[in-house]
Amino acid sequence: MNVLHHLSVHPPRYGPEWGSGGIFGLKYHRGVLYYTLAMEAQAYFFDKNGLRRVYEFERVGPKPVSGGDTYNAVEAVDERIYFGGWVHAPAVYRGRHAEGATIDFRNKYSHVHFYDVEDDRVELLWKEGLRDPERWACEVSEIIYNPYRDELLVARADGHESHGVFSLDPRTGAARRILEGFALKGAHHLEYSCFVLDQHPYDVEGFACVDMVEGKHLVKKIKPVPVDGWPASRLWAGPVASAYGWLFAFTRGGLIVGDIFSGEYYFVRLFDIPGSQLGPTRTNAVALGGGILVAYNSYTYGVVKTVTEEEREWRKLLGPVSSPSLLLYVTPPDVRVVAALGARITSIESVCGKILLGTNTMSNTQRHDASPFDQGTRSFVALDHSVLTSSAPAFTIVAPGWMVGGNAFGGIPLTQFKEPRLIVYSERENTLNVKEYFLTIPPMLGGSDKIGVKPGRNIIDLTGYSGVVSFKAEKPFTSELVVFELR
Repeated sequence: MNVLHHLSVHPPRYGPEWGSGGIFGLKYHRGVLYYTLAMEAQAYFFDKNGLRRVYEFERVGPKPVSGGDTYNAVEAVDERIYFGGWVHAPAVYRGRHAEGATIDFRNKYSHVHFYDVEDDRVELLWKEGLRDPERWACEVSEIIYNPYRDELLVARADGHESHGVFSLDPRTGAARRILEGFALKGAHHLEYSCFVLDQHPYDVEGFACVDMVEGKHLVKKIKPVPVDGWPASRLWAGPVASAYGWLFAFTRGGLIVGDIFSGEYYFVRLFDIPGSQLGPTRTNAVALGGGILVAYNSYTYGVVKTVTEEEREWRKLLGPVSSPSLLLYVTPPDVRVVAALGARITSIESVCGKILLGTNTMSNTQRHDASPFDQGTRSFVALDHSVLTSSAPAFTIVAPGWMVGGNAFGGIPLTQFKEPRLIVYSERENTLNVKEYFLTIPPMLGGSDKIGVKPGRNIIDLTGYSGVVSFKAEKPFTSELVVFELR
């Protein structure tokens, strides 16, 4: 029996934290499928005969536990699957009060474990905690194996102390920091391991690359050149991938394509809906068929209870959902939409000829939104590899004018759509500037157009374009409604 037949839905269960976690760290290695379920802090291991074991992080601390992993920190080497993240052990739910509900962080630990697929054994390799009720040591968000020095390179950014890239001995668990900076996600790139530097909710700062042969490192602060010539904002970091000899850093609103040797860095606007969080945060990218699979999620973060004015602003920003979550397949110069799904795609892996997705109905929430149990329904979707070359799913993106304002928007790849169109509902005359460009290596700008907008319903046929198109109104949108119908 195929290992996929043993998977099932995970409804909300006990795990005190903020909102919902998800299915993270999907890794299929030597016939064993691993993932961690957050916020319950349960690591699952399956083979073709069924469930091998559920590990509940008892080596970190006593029950009840919560957390586990929310960034897909996983690596497989020989007979071991290394997995990291963070866990409350034990979890302390403070309960509800006038301003909402909170949790205590004094028992929150960052961790790296390994699972031995031959011996069916889990061991704790390393952990670190601050023992502070409000602050925590940076979570483990990436693990990359260096085969030259036989070390694990561990990235840490989400937290208050111990950020950077660490070298971890896979035999002893001894850890040493080799560079500072908020290193969130990374990839094995040529003879380097390169990590994107990002302190959420700020824009990507640059890259930190570790020379895996000589042990040296370089830090590049960057200002990527927008291919369409228009500025971009809120470039929240997602996963990093290496392909075609270039580095791909996926962000909210697009991706950064860079050459660490020449210093060329380009920003390619992609599904950029200003005022929305549609983007690749808290998911992973997978190399498949020579290209890159990555998810752009519609609802990764959320705010339920607001106490401060800042929280009210964040709720306005994070609340609107304008698009389904999109599974993208990047094969320069093309970007294809493989699937349009619900709130979140938290993890991606290729398993037994299928593209396995971990999905969730709920977001990670904020400080006063703590709950004693996870709030989402986590489930699996298995797609045939044939979807990589199939026709696109039909879907719609809708954004009110106040979200767009005077910003550039769009970044819609049109190659696979037969009847794409943009509809603008407007109460006044306006002009849309249009840019067409291509995700070649390096990216290239095509042509530009101006399209008049009249009061009423404006239907703009996009079939005349074959690349990626973005837009910017000469008069900032306010009461307008923007609709992309992609068929």
